[in-house]
Amino acid sequence: MGEGERKGGGEDGAAAAARAAEQARELQDAAAALLTRTRAEEEALRRRAAALQGELRRLREAAAAHADSDKVEEDLDRATCLIADGDVASLLPSKTQGAFLKMFLGPVNLRATRKEVQLKVKEEYNSYRDRTALLFLSFPVILLFLRQWLWNGCFPALPVQLYQAWLLFLYTTLALRENILRVNGSDIRPWWILHHYCAMLMSLISLTWEIKGQPNCARKQRGVELFLCWAIMQGFVMMLQNRYQRQRLYTRIALGKARRMDVVWGETAGVEGQLLLLCPLLFLLQGFEGYVGFLLLRTAHTGVVPEWQVVVCGILLIAMAIGNFANTVDTLMAKSRFKAKMKKSKGKRDLDTCPSPTGSSLADSTTKA
Repeated sequence: MGEGERKGGGEDGAAAAARAAEQARELQDAAAALLTRTRAEEEALRRRAAALQGELRRLREAAAAHADSDKVEEDLDRATCLIADGDVASLLPSKTQGAFLKMFLGPVNLRATRKEVQLKVKEEYNSYRDRTALLFLSFPVILLFLRQWLWNGCFPALPVQLYQAWLLFLYTTLALRENILRVNGSDIRPWWILHHYCAMLMSLISLTWEIKGQPNCARKQRGVELFLCWAIMQGFVMMLQNRYQRQRLYTRIALGKARRMDVVWGETAGVEGQLLLLCPLLFLLQGFEGYVGFLLLRTAHTGVVPEWQVVVCGILLIAMAIGNFANTVDTLMAKSRFKAKMKKSKGKRDLDTCPSPTGSSLADSTTKA
């Protein structure tokens, strides 16, 4: 290749590079202009959405004094449903992330602006809960079986502490996921997240619980045995709850009465029998949880297992049992009131698309171990 050809080729390459650089600048300017317009339009929509949300709150407060209060509340519920459950929801101010998320993840924005991302977070939470419910049931069953048939009636310290470490991991991840769901609009009651904070504390304390062996191993490990028996019952109920909630949500989506991000509400065909079985089991579990807490306190008081960890775990179990019972009863009462309101409402079909006004469903309110 001659010198002239090399020079011509170099000039052509330089011109192409200059054109590419100019095109990149033009593209950057166009993208910046588009983002500026989009931000301006989005900000205008945010102001309109916030103003309408405030107006709906004002009208709802004054609705009781209106002559046709049922019709007014029906229209307000329909408007609230469109705002809270539609694309407008992404324009509303998100719930504060709270100290728990900031402690683990820092001051990052966890609000997903795209609906499919929010749905992915919810679906992954449900799948994770299904997987962990099976482990929650399997671990204590295996430990009790091995204690009887391999360990001669006496738990070694390491397997029990591994299970307690897994419980700490489980409750921490559930609390993180539920806080992220709340930031993205899911209606989980604050109590159930607080319940997981208590369970995290209990798991952390139980890691320091000395697992004493022989002599008189069965008497010294009575607290561990009681806790594992409660965990077996809890795991069984969790699996039933997850099945009930998933069937219920999918049925309402198929009927057009719920969206996939919703926490479901109301009765659903095909799972009525499961609900009749679930409610007694829930109250039985809560009673047994409080009973285990009482027995732990009693073993500490009588000197059988005098460690302070037993006392704290017993108090936490009793407190969680009382809180679970109160919130489950409140959820059932709110569910009953909502059903009565739906029966009186002339716009039942429209209102069925709205999420629960109480901020929780029975299924979600009982999935917390």
